[in-house]
Amino acid sequence: MAINKNHEFEELDGVKCGIVEKNVSPERLAFLKPLLELNGFTVVSVPSPAPKAAPPPKVAEGETAPPPPPPPTPPSTFTVGVTDYTFNATNAIFGRMLKTKNGHVVTHAYWLQKEAESHEEVPYYEFKG
Repeated sequence: MAINKNHEFEELDGVKCGIVEKNVSPERLAFLKPLLELNGFTVVSVPSPAPKAAPPPKVAEGETAPPPPPPPTPPSTFTVGVTDYTFNATNAIFGRMLKTKNGHVVTHAYWLQKEAESHEEVPYYEFKG
């Protein structure tokens, strides 16, 4: 169990992992996995558990129950973790510990996939813009 929300860890496929993100799309997984592996982490990804179904409504005596709704199709999302269970994505990004394949520091915007390339050379706390 994590001390706080920013540092989660759990067992994925029988391996204790630091959680990077939960409920990520396959496209996001395709972005995160190579980036983390490039930085020396062993990535473990498992399908996220399906959401819990709501209990059926209670029926009064003498009434017939409506047919149950079809079960929702589980989203194809994943939980992504790294075998270094001390990993914290926030610390790694703002501590400038992650690099892109071009050798640039991974910025917050790049991590969130808002920028295609990471070009920041000035730390965020020194940026005057």
